[in-house]
Parts: sequence; C-alpha cells; structure tokens
Amino acid sequence: MSHSLRCVCLTLLASLLSASTVLGDASDGRLYIYFIDVEGGAATLIVTPEGESLLIDSGYPDNHGRDRDRILKIARDVCGLKQIDHAAVSHWHLDHYGNHAVLAAAFGIGTFWDRGIPDELQEDKSYPDRIAAYRAASQNASHALEPGDHLPLKSGTTPLKVTVITASRDVIRNNGPANPFANRHQPQPEDTSDNAASMSLLFEFGDFRFLTCGDLTWNIEAKLMTPANPVGTIDLFMVTHHGLPVSNNPVMVLALDPTVAVMCNGPTKGGAEQTMATLKEVRSLKDWFQLHQNINLAHDQQAPADFIANTGRTEACQGQWIKASVAPDGGSYTVRIGPEGRVHEYQSRQH
Repeated sequence: MSHSLRCVCLTLLASLLSASTVLGDASDGRLYIYFIDVEGGAATLIVTPEGESLLIDSGYPDNHGRDRDRILKIARDVCGLKQIDHAAVSHWHLDHYGNHAVLAAAFGIGTFWDRGIPDELQEDKSYPDRIAAYRAASQNASHALEPGDHLPLKSGTTPLKVTVITASRDVIRNNGPANPFANRHQPQPEDTSDNAASMSLLFEFGDFRFLTCGDLTWNIEAKLMTPANPVGTIDLFMVTHHGLPVSNNPVMVLALDPTVAVMCNGPTKGGAEQTMATLKEVRSLKDWFQLHQNINLAHDQQAPADFIANTGRTEACQGQWIKASVAPDGGSYTVRIGPEGRVHEYQSRQH
C-alpha cells in the first residue's frame, strides 16, 4: 500500500470509530496535555479542541490499581470524558502499556494504535500473558503505525497534525537543515531492547509544537537527527525515557531547542544528572518541570522546587500531575502543576 493511500485509510478508519466523548476541557477550544504521575512509568492524556481524547501509554500494571486509578481520575473526573477515544503504546515495556487492557474494561477505549506487536520480547518473561490481554482488549484490531504516518485526530479552526517520526527503529527521512550539534554524537553500545523501537509523536497545533518519544534511546535519536534536523525546533518537550542517560542525546535535545521540558520520572528512576546537564545547555529553555524530585540528586542538580510536582518516596506520593494548556489559535500555552499550582505562561515560537 502506498504511503498516501495508507494515510487516507487511517483517516477514514478513525472518523468511523472515534466518538467525541468529552464533557469538560474541550469546550473552550484549547488543546490540553496531562502528564500523569505513574511513579517512573509514562501516561500522557491529550484532549483536543474537537473533543477527542488520546492516551499515550498507561503506566505500570498492578500496584493495587494505582496507575489505572490516577489515569481514570484525570480522564473521568478532571476532563469529564466518557471513554478514551484513542490509546497509543510507545513500546512494549510494562511501565508504558501496563493498563491498556484494564482501562478498556473499566472505562472503554475506542481505537488502539501502536508500532506493531512483536511475537516475543526477550527482556520480559511476562510478555506473552500481558500481550494476550492487550490483544483481547483491542479485539486483535490495533493499528500499526510507521514513520511518516499521521494519527488521524480531527482538526478544527486551528489545524492539528500528529506525525509519527520514529517507530520500530525506523525514522522519518533525514531532510532539513544541517544539525549544528551533529558532531556531539558519541555512539553508545547498541540497544537491543524495545526502548530503541519506541514510537515518537510530533504534535503541531498552529504554531505550537510538542514532541514525545517514549523511551527512544541514544543511537536512534542520532539516526533521526543527523546529519540533518528533520524535526525542527519545538515548544514543549517530554524529556525522553524518564530522563535516563541512555537517552536524551545532546545531538537531539540541543537541536530541538525546546522552550519548556517536562520530565516524567520517579523518585529513584530517571532524572539523571547527565540529562539535567544537557537540559541546562538548551539555548531557548525557559523552564523544565519534573513529575518527581529525584531523591538521590542534590536540589541544585534538578528543577527548582516550584517546578517539581511530587517530592519524597512513592509510598507517600499523592500523584500530582502536570498540565499544559494551549490557546485555541496555538499561539501561546501555559503549564501548571495540579489544579491549584502557579500558571506559567509561554509564547509559541515561529518555527
């Protein structure tokens, strides 16, 4: 199937299966992004101006339903959703797809998107049972995406485009201006885990641009971003792989040049000193937020206290989230911690 025909089919499919099931946030024409605390996993809920919802990853399974319940709190109680219209999996590690099946049973998921389902996963002995639950929840009808595909979310007055830029170790074409940081790449040992196969999504809403790359690792980041920069610059960056140093290659992070970064780390997972140092090098970075204080790092080696959603260890954590809110024309956005945190205001850049 040609790439253009593939995109048309995906768009038609989504228009048939998706329902606008939001009661809350979407009524004001803004794009909302919720970074949900799942204690060092990942779960990001997006609600579009057209009322569609997209959940990217779903945290850890088990733990007495902790991550499932935190996602449901945002989806149902904060956003007023009746179901999740779209659910995507960045890659096949438990801290990223652990609750897709239980959320489908408890709340409902319309359409499932992923990078394709591998037959086996050497690093996870529980994979056969977990993936069987995912297949059952999706009724064996999940849709595999490739670099260059567009996730078919509806657009309103302000165009919304979601592009797959990496998946299954493949990347979009390396077109664009030369990356001035290309010579910073120092290869790491090959990553044979599913992290390197992560699906990355670039969101464009008017001038606003947001990038999330799952757990994409160092050498694939360089494959994407050298010798040219095909992505360009961005406004909001979800720091890759919880802030671990096997990801967040300076070749990529410095070339993306985000204005704001959000790190979905845990008290002892992610938020590495090396990643913090790279963020401090970003020329346009105004602020970075962390879902958690890294309890093993000094305070001056991480985000300021006012930009950290949760402190202390997991056992006492209240699961505060971080929310980005993009203006209806995409020209500006805000970021705040929880429902009562200070609102930080930013202008989208002319990219």
